[in-house]
Amino acid sequence: MTATHAGIPTGVHVILPRDGAVLLMRRANTGFFDGQFSLPGGHVEPGESIRMTAVREMAEELGLQLAPDDLDLVGVVHRLSDTNRIDFFLRARRWSGAPRRAEPDKCDALDWYAPDALPPNTVAYIRDALGCRQAEPWVMEQGWPETAAAFV
Repeated sequence: MTATHAGIPTGVHVILPRDGAVLLMRRANTGFFDGQFSLPGGHVEPGESIRMTAVREMAEELGLQLAPDDLDLVGVVHRLSDTNRIDFFLRARRWSGAPRRAEPDKCDALDWYAPDALPPNTVAYIRDALGCRQAEPWVMEQGWPETAAAFV
């Protein structure tokens, strides 16, 4: 018998570091965490790798150009929220261009924040990922019964 498996939504979040701060966007008009700050990023589309997704999303959301080789894997969050989700966190070592709200209908604020001084309305799993002190790349599980907070 052949089993069918539903796909798991896969997200990619990009950490853009600058002078000890990271760039956060406040989501708007998306129906998903609107009014909360998050890292730039988005869902993996068919035929994309996580690095391809990161490059595309940074161009779409911020007008930035990144090379896939300039992205390092930081960690993965496997979470049970509205559905079973997997989120990859990548750090950009360099990029070209100045970040701007390239999709102002989906983002109403953009600014740099120290990871230990994030806005109170930061998406919870983003806050947890930015605060993770495990060795990279780390894996964190959230929302599942009887799981530890983070594993190396």
